Amino acid sequence: MNTLTDIRLLAFDVFGTVVDWRGSVAREVEALGLGIDGAAFADAWRERYLPAMKAVRKGTRDWVNLDTLHRENLEGVLQEFGIADQLDDAARSDLNRAWHRLDPWSDTVEGLARLRSRFVVTTLSNGNIGLLANLSKRAALSWDCIVSAETFKAYKPDPRTYLGVAGLFDLNPAQVMLCAAHATDLRAAAKSGLRTAYIDRPLEWGPDRLGDVPGPEDRFDFSASSIDDLARQLGC
Repeated sequence: MNTLTDIRLLAFDVFGTVVDWRGSVAREVEALGLGIDGAAFADAWRERYLPAMKAVRKGTRDWVNLDTLHRENLEGVLQEFGIADQLDDAARSDLNRAWHRLDPWSDTVEGLARLRSRFVVTTLSNGNIGLLANLSKRAALSWDCIVSAETFKAYKPDPRTYLGVAGLFDLNPAQVMLCAAHATDLRAAAKSGLRTAYIDRPLEWGPDRLGDVPGPEDRFDFSASSIDDLARQLGC
């Protein structure tokens, strides 16, 4: 039987777990001087994230990457906030790339470096590869590999993503641990046989939002207050 000492690979969710998408997008929106609440705009944009992937998950739409979905969602949010006439196509394209420029949480860079001293550490994100590469380079995030939903043409929580990352490294699922701030992601990973580590990010959705937190029924392998804390628990 596999034990926690058999873990070889840590696979990280990125948006919210590793980087502060809300604060980063809000700052970029505020800097445009559009006269709107940047945080509210970021929330509205992100709230279209899961619905936009639904058709791809159901197979009623061909695969498109997250940059494409973000841009489509942006058009809708601009209309929602009544500012569509204030940004031309070039400005919209640049704003869409705000997702390539997200800032890491304060513990992320050091925590990932510590974990890499003992484990192979990769992304497992719904973000596309180009987005993740640009984001990681800007934020000085150290990965051994960048793995994306784009790799498998399937968005989490499709089992192909969790089983796929194990297969890429020739590991059985129990040798892989998903590290994420979202209980839904972790539950799906556990159903595919992966180990799980919950990383609490209470400010992901701002001071008044709890986000996708574990319920009393959840039993994840680790629960950490930060990536640094997870590294400490794993002996790094």
